[in-house]
Amino acid sequence: MYEHFFQCPYCWEEISFLLDASVRQQTYVEDCEVCCNPIEVTAKFENEELVLFDVNELGQ
Repeated sequence: MYEHFFQCPYCWEEISFLLDASVRQQTYVEDCEVCCNPIEVTAKFENEELVLFDVNELGQ
């Protein structure tokens, strides 16, 4: 697992998500641990290194 820190697009707090580096490209929804709003996460790995990470707000 790969832990990635970033700012929540809703509350701007620094949070982290655990990403599975064995899945080359992934898009999923996870709630912010601070404000509980849903965040769409897109991550891409090459040779188990994170090469793309993007988050988007959902439904607001």
